[in-house]
Amino acid sequence: MDLNIFIIEDDAAIFHSLKERLEQWSFHVTGPERYDDVMNTYMNVQPQLVIIDIQLPMYDGFHWCREIRAVSKVPILFLSSRDHPLDMVMAMNMGADDYIQKPFHMDVLLAKIQAILRRTYAYGEETSDLIEWNGAIIDMKRGLIRKDGQEVTLTKNEFFILIVLVKARDEIISRHDLIRKLWDDERFVNDNTLTANITRLRQKLMIFQLEDAIVTKKGLGYMAATL
Repeated sequence: MDLNIFIIEDDAAIFHSLKERLEQWSFHVTGPERYDDVMNTYMNVQPQLVIIDIQLPMYDGFHWCREIRAVSKVPILFLSSRDHPLDMVMAMNMGADDYIQKPFHMDVLLAKIQAILRRTYAYGEETSDLIEWNGAIIDMKRGLIRKDGQEVTLTKNEFFILIVLVKARDEIISRHDLIRKLWDDERFVNDNTLTANITRLRQKLMIFQLEDAIVTKKGLGYMAATL
């Protein structure tokens, strides 16, 4: 499989050096577009390994480790010039798979990366259960939506409706099609029930200011808009 490594490192020289060497080993390497919104790029990339520095602009590496761990079991490797034992302990307690101190030997880093990837993906590639939508993360396995550290759990019907609309984002799904899909999934839904579920879904999305992202197209149906 194509292995994508996501490197959260603001030192451009180190980032490009890592990128050059790792791409020689046929890895695909990307980094965040903005350091105040790392999760947006992470969700778009869906990497198989994350490498994080501790000292970063806006938020430190521990913050982004927590954010990633809240939605994914992807292996995480810390790469830092800080040598305090507590940093290593904190990183491992947050769910990091390894910690390498700068300066490091590239061959050692490659060996650790390959070992982590073998352990993680030896039994087949896992498919993603996460969808990014307007900066929020929809966790299909847990039936919730998360943004900026806040989580909202949806009912089965609300979650099913959201997933159907988001997967067809910016396309209109008719009320008839929504009801039929819910019926096909063995959920009892009629026209009034659908309206009630849409209303409750919008109310729950208010915490993320996404209630207007579920758009009613009069006489046509509903659409999950990209804001």
